[in-house]
Amino acid sequence: MSENGASTAAARTARMERATSESSVLVEINLDGTGVSDISTSVPFYDHMLTALCKHSLIDMTVKATGDTHIDAHHTVEDVAITFGEVLRTALGNKAGIRRFGEATVPLDEALAHAVVDVSGRPYLVHGGEPAGQEYHLIGGHFTGSLTRHVFEAITLHAGICLHMNVLAGRDPHHIVEAQFKAFARALRSAVESDPRVEGIPSTKGAL
Repeated sequence: MSENGASTAAARTARMERATSESSVLVEINLDGTGVSDISTSVPFYDHMLTALCKHSLIDMTVKATGDTHIDAHHTVEDVAITFGEVLRTALGNKAGIRRFGEATVPLDEALAHAVVDVSGRPYLVHGGEPAGQEYHLIGGHFTGSLTRHVFEAITLHAGICLHMNVLAGRDPHHIVEAQFKAFARALRSAVESDPRVEGIPSTKGAL
């Protein structure tokens, strides 16, 4: 695995390449973008979710990934999430001047998801509320419902953030997943954006 990343006050950007026997992944992000995306993971529904994540977080992102999807989408989906978490952590730098916390409740027709993000430096995921059987649905022919939680687990662990995600309502499996990605995007947008009233690190410990 090779990686390189950079983060400055002027440009909160990062880029990482991750290669294993199961997948090859490139992720590049700009936290201060406009939501422009160029996503190709070889898992179409995942492309759709990551595109929505960019659009609603205003994070510019390029993702190029290939992997052993003829076996299962799991490896490629997980490795993209790991890499995204790593570049998010790198792009945030020392986190000086950010809002740190973000919260959003997002509907998609009958589905409703609530997300709270803390850019805490301490990875933690609380994920609940999906209807019974959601984890077994195969969405778009490739993406199993159980992967939703797994994606958020990988992101929180590797980005060093805390995420509470709760599905408040939903019937359609596609809508249930998409509402979660959009809620996460909106909460993340608030958490990572600059707050002109914040000086230094937004923590009594002086570090995040």
